[in-house]
Amino acid sequence: MTEPLRRFRALPLRTRLALLVATAVAVAVAAVATACWFVTKAQLDQQMDNSLRSSQVDGRYLTKLYSYCRGTTPLPPDSFTGYTVQLVDSQGTVCITPNASALSVSPADIAVADGQQPYALHSAKAEDGTRMRVYTYPLLPSASTPGGTSGNIAVSIARPMSEIDKPLSTLAWVLLIVSGVGAIGAGAAGLWVARTGLRPVDELTETVEHVARTEDLTVRIPVEGEDEIARLSRSFNSMTASLASSRDRQAQLIADAGHELRTPLTSLRTNIELLARSDDTGRAIPPDDRRALMTSVKAQMTELASLIGDLQELARPDAANPGPLQVVALHDIADTALERARLRGPELTIRADLTPWYVRAEPAALERAVVNVLDNAVKFSPPRGTIEVALRDGELTVRDHGPGIPAEELPHVFERFWRSPSARQLPGSGLGLSIVARTVQQSGGEVTLRPAPDGTGTVASIRLPGAPQPPPGL
Repeated sequence: MTEPLRRFRALPLRTRLALLVATAVAVAVAAVATACWFVTKAQLDQQMDNSLRSSQVDGRYLTKLYSYCRGTTPLPPDSFTGYTVQLVDSQGTVCITPNASALSVSPADIAVADGQQPYALHSAKAEDGTRMRVYTYPLLPSASTPGGTSGNIAVSIARPMSEIDKPLSTLAWVLLIVSGVGAIGAGAAGLWVARTGLRPVDELTETVEHVARTEDLTVRIPVEGEDEIARLSRSFNSMTASLASSRDRQAQLIADAGHELRTPLTSLRTNIELLARSDDTGRAIPPDDRRALMTSVKAQMTELASLIGDLQELARPDAANPGPLQVVALHDIADTALERARLRGPELTIRADLTPWYVRAEPAALERAVVNVLDNAVKFSPPRGTIEVALRDGELTVRDHGPGIPAEELPHVFERFWRSPSARQLPGSGLGLSIVARTVQQSGGEVTLRPAPDGTGTVASIRLPGAPQPPPGL
């Protein structure tokens, strides 16, 4: 990058726009002015040539001029004014009107005098240095010397080029002044247009700087029209709204996580303090009470570990954008999850009817989702209750016979940290179903909870697109 270009890019945007507009207009005006000057010159040249062609010298004047050249007759000086008239013979000898500067003879003039071409039209210089436009034509017998012989003589009529040069010079100065004024006016107009056109950009810049300085994401830019600036403003407003919503959700997640962590930590600290005080004071806790305390500590540790695992699952960098989906057997994942559910509820009866179904999903996330649904069924089933699991045509249903979920609470079951008032005394973080909903949606499916048809218990349904047979080559 050259130094001038680097300096140009260092200028403010409105200055660069003004300079570009001024330069573009100046180039355009200069091109038009140059074209106008050349067109005018061509027209003036053509007019002079036409004037010379139409200015045939009177034959009697030529007879007198010929006699004057031979020294036999004087020639009145005002017989043919406005032109320079010169006679040229085939040898290149010239005879010119009195008080006129002789013109240089070109080969074309001699060719006309010798009868080799009908006429000649060219520019030449007189002896005094004056630039002249010359038209040469042959001297006809009717306009020749007495007796009707021409003597191989041609007539050259000339006019000074200053008749064209002076108007062209004046026109050049006029065009130069007009071009300069136009360039200056274009620069001023370009600066005004740049300021007017970039005003929305200035407002956007001020807003961005305000947001960066104050972290106030509630600021919005007024949107007017449908141009690029309006689109940029609309996109910025959408971005700040998304950031504000994300920050609010993050703050809510931290607050809810802190609230959920406080309960097991408080219980855990209380139990550990009791055990520590017993050791410090030397007063032993009865064995049954000590076992109860240790069981409570283990339960709180398990709940705390489960909560931390759920939080880690929600905070994974690829939570919003999961990795490549794989073809997995939903019936195999459900069968694995059933084995874990039977270990957690050995007194429960779990009936399963699984038909093959293959889906595209993230295997680990889908298995965790199915496990969470079964854990809920185990948690809310009555002692020695029954859980019915079925997989038919891509729909996995888990039905328990517990107390069920009130209709007014169903819309909230998939919200983070939401727990039914009747279930808050049970272990859990309120994150399981929200993880299930996110995993199923990322796989293109849907999950629902509904009351059981007979009014006892709840039916959880996971529907995923797929096929009963695996793809070829799997």
